[in-house]
Amino acid sequence: MSSKTINIIVKIWRQNGPLAQGAFEEHALKDISTDSSFLEMIDVLNEWLTIKGLEPIAFDHDCREGICGMCGAVVNGTAHGPDKETTLCQLHMRRFKNGDTIVIEPFRSQGFPIVKDLIVDRSALDRIIAAGGYVSVNTGSPQDGNTILIPQHVAEQAMDAAACIGCGACAAACPNGTPMLFLGAKVSQFALLPQGQLEAKKRAINMVMQMDKEGFGNCGNERECENVCPKGITIRNIARLNREFLKASFTIDH
Repeated sequence: MSSKTINIIVKIWRQNGPLAQGAFEEHALKDISTDSSFLEMIDVLNEWLTIKGLEPIAFDHDCREGICGMCGAVVNGTAHGPDKETTLCQLHMRRFKNGDTIVIEPFRSQGFPIVKDLIVDRSALDRIIAAGGYVSVNTGSPQDGNTILIPQHVAEQAMDAAACIGCGACAAACPNGTPMLFLGAKVSQFALLPQGQLEAKKRAINMVMQMDKEGFGNCGNERECENVCPKGITIRNIARLNREFLKASFTIDH
């Protein structure tokens, strides 16, 4: 065996549909390149299953560059795997050792019903964003970047929040299954900037109400979300969300 390949055992979750009974399947994979990504390892497994006449693993993926937020699974109990600030598609097999058993299962949250195998329905996050509405900005000819003066540290905080890719790892890691880190990031990227102030009150109220409608839990300050976020978003954004929600609750017209 080459020093650049490993033999592993994969225990992977299989489930035909949201109402079907799921279970783990175990497969032995040989000569997996340590240079390959985690998703490429699943590609190899699927190719082997196809050759054997078996149904391949269903899993979400798109850009495979850590940008789109499509990929996502729980690897050995951790959303997106063991590496910090890394999406599943950016995780490489060099992170594992020869002979390792790797357990792979879908994101678990009441708001993420399983579609098939590792694919979950994360459209609830889209509905939460839609509930936040839009930003009212007068358009026209392009303005200079310094027309509205914003302190650099405020702009950087807003950009850090806007880095959220909506992967849902925060909800998968949370004991209460809540995407509060996602929600906090989406509220913060507007709450920090003057352009987001006009709809600020309705945005905070409506997004939290939609989160509740989707069946998600509430934040328990466990900080597991912060630990698995592939973009390093901090729970300070949850604190900001709570302040925005509280402020809106006292001042919004009912």
